[in-house]
Amino acid sequence: MLITKTIEMSDNTFHSLRDMIYARSGMHFPDNKKYILENRLSRRIEDAGFENYEKYIEFLRHDAGKEKEFTNLFNIITTNETYFFRDNSQLQVFESTVLPEIVQKQKNKGCKTVKIWSAACSTGEEPYTLSMMVKDKLSAPEYKDWEIEIHGSDISEAVLTSARRGEYNDYSVRNVIPQHLSKYFSKNASGKYIINPEIKKLVRFSNINLSDDSALRMYRGMDIIFCRNVLIYFNEASKKRVISSLYNSLVSGGYLFIGHSESLFNVTRAFNIVSVDSNLVYRK
Repeated sequence: MLITKTIEMSDNTFHSLRDMIYARSGMHFPDNKKYILENRLSRRIEDAGFENYEKYIEFLRHDAGKEKEFTNLFNIITTNETYFFRDNSQLQVFESTVLPEIVQKQKNKGCKTVKIWSAACSTGEEPYTLSMMVKDKLSAPEYKDWEIEIHGSDISEAVLTSARRGEYNDYSVRNVIPQHLSKYFSKNASGKYIINPEIKKLVRFSNINLSDDSALRMYRGMDIIFCRNVLIYFNEASKKRVISSLYNSLVSGGYLFIGHSESLFNVTRAFNIVSVDSNLVYRK
């Protein structure tokens, strides 16, 4: 296996590159994370034939092909650690408390639509997990004509391509119970698990940058938003901007789930904090 040597960058070059990344995506790399960019971009610099990072930055600033390269850049630097039924205690709150409340609220209004958004969904495990849970929960005949919208978005087009394909390995499905594996997956000749079409059709995937306010305006009227393990990549200013946009995307009484280790302390006081079985959920 060919191992690419890590190409080091100067502090000035690092600051220039991270500022470009921040301006485009809101993702912030502090000084002690320079090694992450070096480790992840060395192969790209070599494969694309750039002489050094300075030439790469110049390309990103001025070349006609810079937009495509920014897509490549975000595909490389974003972390895509995910799997089905991740942080299951939060998902149990979604299934047993939040979803029934939203469904009852819609019934009271004479509305038969539920809108859920999985922001920064990576390769699709989270929105497909939610799709399975909603399918199970709303299996009664009375919900036959309900419209369930589950949106999955990510800044990386590469992971969205994988999500739309809906093929997963053993690692991704390790938390899926046998009943769900047999009900919602099939296995192909190469041993990959393939998402059932009825689960797949509930999810719509879009390439969305969470720091792009104009793009987020398309996501309005959401009943539930999952934005888990994402805020750790943002500085305080970006967190406030993103959370404000997510707040605006929710209907009144809608819920926001963030990562177990994340907090909105010092980010916003706009939400009501709801504690369910040691899990914090944020209600608009």
